[in-house]
Amino acid sequence: MTLAEKTELDVERLPLGIRPMQGTCQLFLVRHGTTTLNVQNRYRGRRDVPLDAQGYQDAVDAARLLSPCGLSAVYTGPLRRTVATAQIIADEALVPDLRILHGLNNVDYGAWEGLTAQEAERHDTRAYAAYRNSPEIAVCPAGERLMDAQARITQAVELIGARHAGEIVAGVTHAVMIRLLVLGLTGGSGESWRIPVGRGSLTSLTVRDGRISVNALPTGTDVD
Repeated sequence: MTLAEKTELDVERLPLGIRPMQGTCQLFLVRHGTTTLNVQNRYRGRRDVPLDAQGYQDAVDAARLLSPCGLSAVYTGPLRRTVATAQIIADEALVPDLRILHGLNNVDYGAWEGLTAQEAERHDTRAYAAYRNSPEIAVCPAGERLMDAQARITQAVELIGARHAGEIVAGVTHAVMIRLLVLGLTGGSGESWRIPVGRGSLTSLTVRDGRISVNALPTGTDVD
């Protein structure tokens, strides 16, 4: 199925407590909630900014959606905004502890960290053009190759799937990481890889025998 054929997640069709087929992991990737740098449309990268008040509400909303699903585990990247979002989800789902997985960490934006898109473009016009239109060759100045980040998130999802066959799991990560994973699984070209990923939104995946499938794309309008 192509990227264009994927539909947004229909909350009413979440698998409420129904276990996946034997050998299949149902994984919901959650984008963390809002931070002040999100509101300012600045690249967060590895900067460890906390959730703001809206961010906590985003996390609560995601937790309430996922609570009836019968989560077996909650994974998160190491930054405060993902950990806080994941803790709220785990508490609501009565999952006793979080599992930190560094493959879910954000892209290292290097010199672009803290900049707006316009400032990043002025800093390095050629690198920014590649970031927007050619992620397969893009490198953040003094930071990470996007394809290296894509490999990280793909390996993290494969690991979760291998650990939790027959279970329903959540993982909290970042918008660009979700976009890179979806790009690798469904294809795309040019700016189309930058799909909207709302704060606190869910991306539905299945993992079976090391193969990852996208069931539904996240909701929202955010492309920051």
